[in-house]
Amino acid sequence: MALCIAVDAMGGDNAPNAVIQGAISALESADDPLQILLFGPTDRVQPLLDEAGVSSDLPLKLVDAPDVIEMTDSPAAAVKKKRESSIHLGLGAHKKGDADAFISAGNTGAVMATSMFTLGRISGVERPSIAGYFPTLRGFSIVVDIGTNVDCRPEHLVQFARMASVYTQHVLGTENPSVGLLNIGEEPGKGNEQVKAAFDLLGEAEDINFKGNVEGSDLLDYAADIIVCDGFVGNILLKFGESMTTVLKKMTAQEMERQQLPPEDQQVVAGVLSEVSKGFDADHRGGAPLLGVDGNVMIGHGRSNADAIEQMIHATADLVRSNVVNELKDAFGE
Repeated sequence: MALCIAVDAMGGDNAPNAVIQGAISALESADDPLQILLFGPTDRVQPLLDEAGVSSDLPLKLVDAPDVIEMTDSPAAAVKKKRESSIHLGLGAHKKGDADAFISAGNTGAVMATSMFTLGRISGVERPSIAGYFPTLRGFSIVVDIGTNVDCRPEHLVQFARMASVYTQHVLGTENPSVGLLNIGEEPGKGNEQVKAAFDLLGEAEDINFKGNVEGSDLLDYAADIIVCDGFVGNILLKFGESMTTVLKKMTAQEMERQQLPPEDQQVVAGVLSEVSKGFDADHRGGAPLLGVDGNVMIGHGRSNADAIEQMIHATADLVRSNVVNELKDAFGE
């Protein structure tokens, strides 16, 4: 039976064009049967589908969602006032079982708030969390939280570690994933009161493979499978990583110009740098899972292009097939 994914056509800076192209590409490149429910205003989306030449044979259906949640809208206003939005109706379809998952590259706060309102939390989870990917010399580490929860108690960090451990094991296939606590030093007793208390709680958790504190200088060298921090720190870390490629490319271009490298040599260097930079590029990672809600929700970068949307749809299909929601329920004793 084909998986069905609800897609927010209006989510992101490049919507709806990039979302439409990404959805079409995902359907064409899918290895297993896949269907897409595309939510957005018919008067804006249907002409673009017609222009793209979408045939009736393609398993893509447009569902009218006349309200549009802008990136600048407050989450509270989005939940209360725009009930006919693509986020509301898409999550509603997932809740009713008409779709197996929901994805959006739109307003993260609105997706988070509407997911909580529509799907609810898994029993025992106090704070759902978004888990992101951070590139290292040996693949990538999962960083959790990356901005959902800027003020956290120590027990919240433990829950983040537990949810990320389940995700990393069942979706990414890493057995007994290691967990590091982001801190200002490796030694026990380092950090603020929140982090010191979390260190003790993580060490006591039998279902978490806690390796201890991790310093910022160790992150790029693959300090652990999972890096735990509050959303304030995690969001700064993620955005710093995303900015690195732009800065490195500019610095490299300036230095090549200063050294008067021949154009052919500059092309070689630029090509190598472009390949190295892909790990920091959201287009190659797709989306980030919202863990802890009672459903499959994937959130994309606001700047997502068609390639990122395509990757996010495939990653969401893997999320559904892994049955991670039920695995999380087992982990939290539901």
